[in-house]
Amino acid sequence: MKNLFLAALLIFFFSCKSDNKKESPSEIDPTNEVVSYATGFEIERSGDITVLKVSSAWVGAEKVYSYALVPKTKLAAITLDRNAYDAIIPVPVERMVVTSTTHIPSLEALGVSETLVGFPNTSLISSMETRKRISNGAIKELGSNESINTEMVIELRPEVVVGFGINNQNKAYQTIERSNIPIVYNGDWTENSPLGKAEWIKFFAPFFELEQKADSIFKDIEYSYLETKKLVENVSKRPTVLTGGLYKDVWHVAGGNSWMSQFLKDAKADYLWADSKETGGLSLSLESVLEKAKTAEFWLNPSMHVGYNEMLEANRHYGQFDAFKNKSVYSNTIAKGPMGGLLYYELAPNRPDMVLKDLIHIFHPEVLPDHQLYFFKPLQ
Repeated sequence: MKNLFLAALLIFFFSCKSDNKKESPSEIDPTNEVVSYATGFEIERSGDITVLKVSSAWVGAEKVYSYALVPKTKLAAITLDRNAYDAIIPVPVERMVVTSTTHIPSLEALGVSETLVGFPNTSLISSMETRKRISNGAIKELGSNESINTEMVIELRPEVVVGFGINNQNKAYQTIERSNIPIVYNGDWTENSPLGKAEWIKFFAPFFELEQKADSIFKDIEYSYLETKKLVENVSKRPTVLTGGLYKDVWHVAGGNSWMSQFLKDAKADYLWADSKETGGLSLSLESVLEKAKTAEFWLNPSMHVGYNEMLEANRHYGQFDAFKNKSVYSNTIAKGPMGGLLYYELAPNRPDMVLKDLIHIFHPEVLPDHQLYFFKPLQ
């Protein structure tokens, strides 16, 4: 009987010791979450740890940023090597600062917009839901992204700042990090495929432990986009398209491997610079554009111009293009929010299916005759 009691005591002792042992993610084989279209980030799961790896924080970024997201309920039981990560963030996050309007739709779609406490240039935000929170003081104005008000950010005590940058030289971000507020870079803008940009909703999901919800939302967008694309699979005519306009003496058109070029391809349009290799834009002369695109049937985004008379006042040579003569010019800078923010640059990356429907309605009106244009509007 004494021996049985001793054995039971030893079992209890070792089980308690085992329960109190801290878990190290290095002891667990990581598994990758599915990211199908986006190329700039990936997600790994190691037990209770979610690791976000951002390889394209900006165009040409050489460093891969690694962020460990740890459930608040598990913090005491997990040991992490802080030198292995650029930031360690307890989740779910309850207070967040984001720095690009493209981040807003993801927060709203996930149903966590109430976590947003600060934003630089709040006048750029078009969403009515978020504008209400700005109006009632729930979201604070933080200045500009390049010189964000660090004192205000620190006072707001966000658990994370989702940064937008063209490099890692933002001194304001460095100041914020020194105050023990983690900066997490989001590079959604570097993606070149429509569905690749939209998939960055999965980047936000782990901060709120809403991965399944993000997967479901993205699957609906993906389905809508692919089904819309099927509508024009068998169209016989592909109209020719010109993009861009003059800034000073340089005409900027979308590159052949750009986001816009992919939209035009999926909308079954013949984009005149589709064979160029650029992922961004091309800088051309007026003469070369006029030679190639004078007879183009459609013209998208003539700089920031919103009317035909305004275009002629800016440059009389615009009137030589057939698309101008035939009133077939459309712009994504006409649809604006209540404070002048451009709807396209806020929501379009998150809803490529809506963009594609606009373009198909413009180029092939017989396919979607009842569609109401949302992002692209005819010039006035």
